[in-house]
Amino acid sequence: MNDLKERLKEFLRIKNYSPHTISNYERDINRFLIFLEENKIDPNDLTPSNLTQWIIFLRKKGLGNRSIQRNISSLRNFYKYMYKNDELESNPFDGIQSPKVEEKLPKALTPEDVEKLLSFVPKTPSDSRDKAFLELLYSSGLRVSEAINVNISSFESDFSFIRVIGKGRKERMLPVGKFARDAIADWLAVRESMNVDIDALFTNKYGKRISARAMQERLYNLSVSQGMPPVNPHMLRHSFATHILESSGDLRSIQEMLGHSSLSTTQIYTKLNFQQLAKIYDKSHPHAKKENKTNNT
Repeated sequence: MNDLKERLKEFLRIKNYSPHTISNYERDINRFLIFLEENKIDPNDLTPSNLTQWIIFLRKKGLGNRSIQRNISSLRNFYKYMYKNDELESNPFDGIQSPKVEEKLPKALTPEDVEKLLSFVPKTPSDSRDKAFLELLYSSGLRVSEAINVNISSFESDFSFIRVIGKGRKERMLPVGKFARDAIADWLAVRESMNVDIDALFTNKYGKRISARAMQERLYNLSVSQGMPPVNPHMLRHSFATHILESSGDLRSIQEMLGHSSLSTTQIYTKLNFQQLAKIYDKSHPHAKKENKTNNT
């Protein structure tokens, strides 16, 4: 079991995962090791029956289908790594089926909601920073982790483009819209008066790089204070993708801007689009109205 823990450390060391992904792997695999220890199961001699027991163990722990699916994926990748290194004759997780998870479409704000959210007038240094942060999220479709790691040196061409380091340390260049450039300029003027001496664009009151959690809380409070449902940073990324798709229909370019390695990941936004079309159909098509009346009688 100790050998397996050492192999886990090696596996995570050579993988270029984000801290969040590493944390998930460690939690999932350590939970699996606890199960093996409690049931005196040899980790190098797993059977389908053992793994069925493990899934039941996860359910008893209160995990839902999505979490169980992630646990299976974590262990499958870990054992695949050991199999490729000739430490196992086969990957025992290859034949294990993950439970189906109902696909949840990401929530996107309407353009009017985005306008309402970003229409606030900054009154404090923190407000100026928040405005620049949110404008950049929506302008360039950044993940919150990407946005907090933006440096002043990340920009090019008078802040018209930004270099972003995404998942897997992949770099991409993105355009920055006028509203975001203006908000960033206002924040930089405020930031300069604070005598901040690091390259990080978004800093806290102590002059350190702001955390993702802090910005999530700031956005939550801002949206609620403006009479809106709670908004999180990822909703602005979804809104960016949805609004660009609605106006251009160019899914491949959206894939590149979002930094998705697979087009299938980006295609979820076409489902959002179809969902909107379905709503329009239900409201306006004569047969749809007739069908609704029939169903209500």
